[in-house]
Amino acid sequence: MGKKAFIFPGQGSQYVGMAKDLFENSVEAKEMILTAEEATGLPLRNLMFNGPEESLKQTDVTQPAIYLHSVVLSSLIRTLEPDFVAGHSLGEYSALTAAGAVQFYEAIKLVHARGKAMLKAGIENPGTMAAVIGLEPEKLMDICNIAGEEGIVQCANFNSPGQIVISGSVTGVRKAMEIAKREGAKLVKELVVSGAFHSPLMENAREELKETLESTPFYDAKKPVYTNVTAKPVQNKDEIKELLLAQLTKPVRWEESIKNMIEDGADEFYEVGPGKVLQGLVKRINPDVRIFGIEKYSDLERYL
Repeated sequence: MGKKAFIFPGQGSQYVGMAKDLFENSVEAKEMILTAEEATGLPLRNLMFNGPEESLKQTDVTQPAIYLHSVVLSSLIRTLEPDFVAGHSLGEYSALTAAGAVQFYEAIKLVHARGKAMLKAGIENPGTMAAVIGLEPEKLMDICNIAGEEGIVQCANFNSPGQIVISGSVTGVRKAMEIAKREGAKLVKELVVSGAFHSPLMENAREELKETLESTPFYDAKKPVYTNVTAKPVQNKDEIKELLLAQLTKPVRWEESIKNMIEDGADEFYEVGPGKVLQGLVKRINPDVRIFGIEKYSDLERYL
């Protein structure tokens, strides 16, 4: 028998109207959303259901919103049990909650603190990110090393074959973009972001989150969590905390994580949360595995 993996999306998957149908159709979902509002002090219902999009795109709102949507869904799935879990950047917090490594009420506060710390770090150390399509990882890492003479830049997300995101200072990233185009990248596009995520420019966020993270109770995960920093399965609570902190300045090794899960027997992937970004990435990493999306109440009904 093949194994099942739940994968959870990160920032960029939010949209106005997210989780509204869950709130309207499930008492449990309604309670969780109201609890999240109480824990964070944010008007999450209004922002998620009605927008405006500009407000929903603010990092300190986006992160709790996506986490909440994902975790409400995974909490309501009754008949489907994952063997492995993983989440893309912010999604790692959803994965850890699904694996029983952290309680929902504690995690939503932690995610809100992470969003605020990252937003603040983005203001203190402004930076940018860019997607680069069509270059090998080694080639792009060399380009970042060369461009590093102009300013900080590193590979931030190894998403799928030939799709990598770079992150760092505006001068460093733009220099790397210029070289990548010259070196034959199919597409190079600067992203609209509020900071240089997964780069050394997030060091202040790391320092700020450290205290909150240390005071949040964690438990050994009930199932393997393939983490962004190592791309390997982890269950030990102390290791999980260390990796969550490291994750802010280190690259997301998503392609490797998916390949490792497949190697360990996963042949069915369920993206649990808003959007379809991860489904697209998994298809590009390995078109032979089966991929499903659980995003709406109607998707949930077969698993209740």
